[in-house]
Amino acid sequence: MTSHNLLKPLFDKLVIASNNRKKCKEIETILGALGMHVVPAEQTIFVDVVEDGETFAENAKKKAEAFMRANNTAALADDSGLCVTALNDAPGVYSARFAGDSATDADNNIKLLAKLNDLNDRSAHFICALHVSTPEGIHYRSEGRVEGHILNDLTGDTGFGYDPLFFSPELNKTFAQASSEEKASVSHRGRALRSLKQRILTSKALTSVNRF
Repeated sequence: MTSHNLLKPLFDKLVIASNNRKKCKEIETILGALGMHVVPAEQTIFVDVVEDGETFAENAKKKAEAFMRANNTAALADDSGLCVTALNDAPGVYSARFAGDSATDADNNIKLLAKLNDLNDRSAHFICALHVSTPEGIHYRSEGRVEGHILNDLTGDTGFGYDPLFFSPELNKTFAQASSEEKASVSHRGRALRSLKQRILTSKALTSVNRF
């Protein structure tokens, strides 16, 4: 058996449980290098999953399993968000709907700035939890984290979500000022994806009985 076969993933097709094109592109860039066919959600049987888990990992697992069952193929889901120290790690799992179920990125950013208006501690971190589920009962998971702090004003015009407010000391700029390559090099999702890639390569899978 060649070394290439030893590193071959246990699946060739991977459905992404997300309609966020920037997120899907980042996933395809990193995991596509494994030789698998990465399929965005818009090309699949889409499942509207209620993200009611208490942790990012629970939500990622729930979405991955729902897309896996609907499409009968390996599926990858992520759940990520911003945790602000002075707000007891809020918005956390409610990051996308911090200002309400129909909130826009602008709405969420406005609410975050209002919450931090009289607070001195602006430290925060992003967390990304990834989960892969396969019809064979194989599970992979990983998590990434990046530290930073929240600015007083929106800065930069790229990225999405809280990127214009999140200043990364490692990049010395906000995520919204960074190129996609710069952001991926330090971001929570980039780190989680690189960790997941290594898990898949070495077949360090979580079996269906090793749930978390």
